[in-house]
Amino acid sequence: MELSCVEQLKSQPLWVCLLFAFGSLSALKFLVIVLKWVYVNFLRPPKNLKKYGSWALVTGPTDGIGKGFAFQLARKGLNLILVGRNPEKLKDVSDSIVAIYGSIQIKNVVVDFSGDLSEGMKRISEAIEGLDVGVLINNVGVSYPYGRFFHEVDEELLNNLIKVNVEGTTKVTQAVLPGMLKRKRGAIVNIGSGAAIVIPSDPLYAVYAATKAYIDQFSRCLYVEYKKSGIDVQCQVPLYVATKMASIRRSSFFVPSTNGYAAAALRWIGYEPRCTPYWPHQLIWGLVYLLPESVVDAWRLKFCLGIRKRGQLKDSRKKEE
Repeated sequence: MELSCVEQLKSQPLWVCLLFAFGSLSALKFLVIVLKWVYVNFLRPPKNLKKYGSWALVTGPTDGIGKGFAFQLARKGLNLILVGRNPEKLKDVSDSIVAIYGSIQIKNVVVDFSGDLSEGMKRISEAIEGLDVGVLINNVGVSYPYGRFFHEVDEELLNNLIKVNVEGTTKVTQAVLPGMLKRKRGAIVNIGSGAAIVIPSDPLYAVYAATKAYIDQFSRCLYVEYKKSGIDVQCQVPLYVATKMASIRRSSFFVPSTNGYAAAALRWIGYEPRCTPYWPHQLIWGLVYLLPESVVDAWRLKFCLGIRKRGQLKDSRKKEE
């Protein structure tokens, strides 16, 4: 049977043979891609995060993805330095973690990332002094209350977006990195966004998307700079997660809970410089990639205009009360 197939192929014109060869190579390449995807998402073992160090620092740990990270890291046996602006919320999260994982040590550091960052970085530096901080989760971030055209973004919101999302992540990394370099090991995870990476544009959220594009490039450059120093730098690119920032209350197959996302995220730490840890998000990314950018732009604009309209209605009702 095999010989007859080969003989039939030999009898075909050259262009048919070339087409067959090209098709076979394409099929083989696709198979390799699928097998690799299955391996990294379901079979590849996660890194032992304790090998980076016994402490992890998480910014923005009182809500959303950051809170999920705090619980999942504690579950892995890492001690925690939780950095946030609300001392009461920090205490609530700390108490909840200790109630479940009693042996975990936790330090709370109060920093308002929209305020005096120099004072905040001083507090962080004092808190981490002498500690083996091996994992840094730069999660802190703010977005728009709802979609707005760029000319509608007020000065306070503009400053907060840049200060918290860009300067905050940069400064915390600057504070923690020297200790990692000294110990020649560490993992830095910066939380990006599909708004900057997956879709070609995020209209009505222009500054937010731009700050996350900065996070992506910042992470990639640090990955290249410090890989040989034993420090793994990674930008994680989630799509929608059931958080207060995303205004999504219920999780679903394509919208994980914060704990669900964080559990998936920990499996990817120490591997690729950019990743989307929650595998259903990767399916969406693949679909978006297949569509023309103009189609995605038009859909996204329509979607964000809807968010803007609902936000404006909510604001008008508040004014009437």
